[in-house]
Amino acid sequence: MYAVIKTGGKQYRVAAGEKIKVEQIAADVGQEIVFDQVLAVGNGTELKVGTPLVSGATVTVTVISHGKHDKVRIFKMRRRKHYQKRQGHRQQFTELQIGAIAA
Repeated sequence: MYAVIKTGGKQYRVAAGEKIKVEQIAADVGQEIVFDQVLAVGNGTELKVGTPLVSGATVTVTVISHGKHDKVRIFKMRRRKHYQKRQGHRQQFTELQIGAIAA
């Protein structure tokens, strides 16, 4: 059984037992979170798609850890104008363990 959930402005296809990294969520490590924004629920041959959400469907997850992704380097340059700019960014994430999917 799998589900498509929405969090942090993105959509993720999840199944029970998986680990995923999503945009940072304000929650403690070990805390359980229930996602109620479920866009679709599938079970092999059948697929239930919401309009826009599947009513009554929830996904229970456990927070494993928080961290930062690898650094993304940004370099801007205008040729012949003596302009160069260097910048870096590390996006924060929350790692989740997918638990039960209730349709």
